[in-house]
This record gives sequence, structure tokens and C-alpha cells, in this order.
Amino acid sequence: MGDMENTYFFETDFLRYKPIKSRPMKKAGIVVIIIGALLTIFTTVTYFSREKVVDLGDLEINANKRHNLTWSPLIGVAVMAVGAVMVFVPFKK
Repeated sequence: MGDMENTYFFETDFLRYKPIKSRPMKKAGIVVIIIGALLTIFTTVTYFSREKVVDLGDLEINANKRHNLTWSPLIGVAVMAVGAVMVFVPFKK
């Protein structure tokens, strides 16, 4: 009788309870896709740095210098593709 306890007479996938497993690669893939979308939409970042223009003893004049960091939107598309692979390709443990 002990062998009959774990036997399924109608063994189908929808009748078995399968606990939902945490999928960290899928969650990370979604984050990577969002980052890729942001890289595609925003292709330039502007930042400022302070540079010393004049230094005469106690007199010091500084100026803000503008810097632009630009990249191709194709980089964002490539990052989204990597994220899609992380989401849709099953990884074995």
C-alpha cells in the first residue's frame, strides 16, 4: 500500500501542483531591457565640470565647462536584445 500513495492514476501536468520558482535571470533580463530602452531613447548625457580659468594668488576664477557624452541608439537596441535573451532563453541549474 505504501507504493500506491505517490502514484497518479491520471497523470497530467495541469493536475499536479508545481510551486512557482523564483527566476532571477528573468527579473535581471527585464531590468536590462529597461536600461536598453533608456539608452535608446536618451542618446546624450550632459555633465559639467569646474575648471580653473585664472589663479593669481588670492584671486581665483573658475568656470563650468560643459561635456556631452553621446552614443548610438544601436547600443540600446543591442542591450535590449541581451535582455530578451535573458528573459526568453531557459537556463538550467
